[in-house]
Amino acid sequence: MSVRQGKAALFASLHVAGAPLVLFNAWDAGSARAVAEAGAKAIATGSWSVAAANGFGDGERLPLALAIDNLRRMVAAVDLPVTVDLESGYGEAPDAVAATVTAALEAGAVGCNLEDSVPADGSLRTIADQAARLAAVSAVAERAGVALFVNARTDVFFQAPADAHDMAMVDAALERARAYADAGASGLFVPGVVSEDLIARLVEASPLPVNVMVMPATPPCARLAELGVARISHGPGPYLGAMQWLAQAARDAMA
Repeated sequence: MSVRQGKAALFASLHVAGAPLVLFNAWDAGSARAVAEAGAKAIATGSWSVAAANGFGDGERLPLALAIDNLRRMVAAVDLPVTVDLESGYGEAPDAVAATVTAALEAGAVGCNLEDSVPADGSLRTIADQAARLAAVSAVAERAGVALFVNARTDVFFQAPADAHDMAMVDAALERARAYADAGASGLFVPGVVSEDLIARLVEASPLPVNVMVMPATPPCARLAELGVARISHGPGPYLGAMQWLAQAARDAMA
């Protein structure tokens, strides 16, 4: 088994319901190294943070070549498995998304996030369209001989404010989860959901390990573990916290 195959296997094994993998998302080689030295088991990029750190907005405004080069430097900086947030795959057609994932694989990634919304307006793709894109990605990984952990992100819960979330939205997310699992996805990422009841139902019925993102109203990580979540992402939080500290330190220094 190659080193990368070993990292891929390790990364997949860390997704355990009730004992979740905690990802404190990094944005460059320096932050990846700092998170690794803090005891992380794996490193994850966050598209919002990577874009902001390079002067771009989120939504695939960061050039793909820059995103891949940043990924390559992060992989080189740490000995841990690295998963990359590829947003919507930087393309509409399955072949375009497959090409993006090929570049990420060549840069050393063992996992990726792929979302089912359109970057321009946040609207959801059809289930069939997203399943075809995920199937193309799975085929690329298989040809490369890497058990890529494809974290299929569904933006169902970003279509309405949290106080409007209900079990019908859970059912919609689960319908997508089943189709994405059949297409070869490895995990289900459901950012935006914060209700314990809805999270519990997702975990209970999802065919894939469930990933939740930390937000102001999200239950504490210990409670998410009790609910059976298998992966907890911190998204842009670490970058925002670092920049808040930097801004305050700069104000103090210049006072």
